Amino acid sequence: MPKNKITTQGYFIRRLRNEGFHVSRVYDRYSDSNDRRRWTVVVNPGTDSIFITCVDKGDWPNRGMYRIDDNGSTFPVNFYINTESIDVVIKHFTEFKVQKTDNHRVNNFDGKKSKPA
Repeated sequence: MPKNKITTQGYFIRRLRNEGFHVSRVYDRYSDSNDRRRWTVVVNPGTDSIFITCVDKGDWPNRGMYRIDDNGSTFPVNFYINTESIDVVIKHFTEFKVQKTDNHRVNNFDGKKSKPA
């Protein structure tokens, strides 16, 4: 079992930020036991506003499912990525030409600056 799992919100955010994307936490308190969503983040809020929701339904191939939603402006509507590698998510962002915002260090909704890499 790998040390860092892609379904962990902190690991997912850290890897996207390290690649130069602006990522903010949106929600991670889905409470219904039948609700398989684990957390939601937004990439490049204010410009692209791409919402990523992790859907974890147990064992592979239902573990590591990510719904990518920007209302069809960059990604197709109802676009899902099913992977256990963050590199696959980053590859899709590159292929769909999502802009990196490496010089933007504010990565939280409350405006706190994150530490430089």
